[in-house]
Amino acid sequence: MIGRRSILAGGLAALAAPALSQTAPKARPSPAASLDMGQIIADAKLGGVVGYAVANAATGALLAQSGSDRPMPPASVTKAVTALYARALLGQSHSFTTQILATGPVDGGILRGDIILAGGGDPSFDTDRLGAMVQSLASLGLRRITGQFGVWGGALPHIDRISPDQPDHVGYNPTISGMMLNFNRAQFVWRRQGESLNLLVNAEGARFNPPVSVIHVRAARREAPLLRYESQSPIEEWSVALPALRQEGSRWLPVRAPLAYAGDVMRALCAAQSMDLPPPISLSALPQNARALVQDQSKPLDGMLRDMLRFSTNLTAEAVGLSASGAGDIASSARAMSDWAANRFGISARFSDHSGLSEGASCTPADMTRLMAAQAGSDLAALLRERRIDLSGRESKDAPLRVMAKSGTLNFVSNLSGYVTAPSGRALAFAIFAADAPRRAALPMDQREDPKGADAWSKRARAMQRQMIAAWGKAWL
Repeated sequence: MIGRRSILAGGLAALAAPALSQTAPKARPSPAASLDMGQIIADAKLGGVVGYAVANAATGALLAQSGSDRPMPPASVTKAVTALYARALLGQSHSFTTQILATGPVDGGILRGDIILAGGGDPSFDTDRLGAMVQSLASLGLRRITGQFGVWGGALPHIDRISPDQPDHVGYNPTISGMMLNFNRAQFVWRRQGESLNLLVNAEGARFNPPVSVIHVRAARREAPLLRYESQSPIEEWSVALPALRQEGSRWLPVRAPLAYAGDVMRALCAAQSMDLPPPISLSALPQNARALVQDQSKPLDGMLRDMLRFSTNLTAEAVGLSASGAGDIASSARAMSDWAANRFGISARFSDHSGLSEGASCTPADMTRLMAAQAGSDLAALLRERRIDLSGRESKDAPLRVMAKSGTLNFVSNLSGYVTAPSGRALAFAIFAADAPRRAALPMDQREDPKGADAWSKRARAMQRQMIAAWGKAWL
């Protein structure tokens, strides 16, 4: 349990200064703003708990708070901490390397040895980049190999899924491995041709769209569940409720055997370039005599983190967090990040993963505001998604209040933390957490992807956040 702490003593201000100060600036109360907050929260009709804290970003002085020392689920706001953690331990220019290796020479179009697709823990690696690697391989004149085709993913531990508390079929809860393709997701497509129903699985990119043969989906005569994961050996088998296939469409499925998937896609891409590879096998170790034929380098870490924070990609968060900690599982890696955050920012948040998807994490609005205030002079804000809000709480591209923040959304959880800046340059650091824990806990597993009432609840929570930011802008900016 996290002990009750007060941020009225000025801890926010202490961390915003170059050195810790023994004299804390006092909060500047605004009775009108305080009254507005209570009414805004009541009008949202969220139930559960709402906590917030807002501070002067330049000095760290606390301006207003309510329920700010109550531990709450941080959801995807966790990713802001993960970004800082990965930058600190890996470096802003760190990149990930994916390689195609060989254990023998290429002679007359024949590789006399094994060929290996070796993942380097890159969560952003996709079909188009693998296709470009295969084209480079073809330019070497390679047509076939005498040995085996292996896939290695040992750069990161194999973890079956990020969170056991989520349904099997959701694409945002994939398997983790050192070899990841398309965020370890495959695209399931259904098409109708007259009375016929075609079910396909592809590894779709912008330039390449190879078929996937190691994942099968069949239609089942049932109403629910929508999708069911049935088997992984040797083929990943899924079934889908037939009534859901009335209209043509597609959706991403999480991949549970990422090495087989990546190998299958590379084999299909090679076949399109007239290169014949045998079926892939998974390797537990790389041969010592392997040499690189082709390499792919990811974008630098900061670019990857910017995408992670703006699109809230869970796999990226877990991959960079595990790479930073070097831990063998998510729980150990999350503890390492929690300890780092405690030492770096003086906060007592306890994270259960790097993405905010799993249950059991806790953080207070006070702690998140403390962290944001401490980073106000850094370039963290440049990595966050930008919104514009006017003084009535409406979002528009020409609004005067610039909000750079990370949102966090789970079923009946809605958080926002970051910075709000006026045209004058004055800025606030803030965190707003809202959660209806009893309503969330009551959801059965098969309703956790899209539970009744969750969208409307989230819309009210986001409107409340905008109204609060507008009130703060009028009071202090």
